[in-house]
Amino acid sequence: MAGGGVQCKKEKFMSDIVITDETTHGAYRVDVEGSERPAELTWKARGKARIADHTFTPPAARGKGIAFDLVEFMVQDARDKGFTIVPQCPYVAAQFRKHPEWAEVRAEIES
Repeated sequence: MAGGGVQCKKEKFMSDIVITDETTHGAYRVDVEGSERPAELTWKARGKARIADHTFTPPAARGKGIAFDLVEFMVQDARDKGFTIVPQCPYVAAQFRKHPEWAEVRAEIES
């Protein structure tokens, strides 16, 4: 993963997101300058849905929109690949409430 995610323009940052897909679980991650741990959004599979269960942004990078960008990237990935999302993580759930235009990728199943 390329460094400098916090200080890059959004277009560059979004291209730095690395997708891990282990079939039953996975993550969207991006390196954050000055942190050994990347920002991440993790998920677990449930049928054709992915349960977005956790987001993490290193403390020094919080408030810069990185977690939102990871959620937005997952939403676009769902559109591109045809899966739906269960927003179990409180942050992801809050973003789904703020963005009704994402409704088509929200899973109907309960978390």
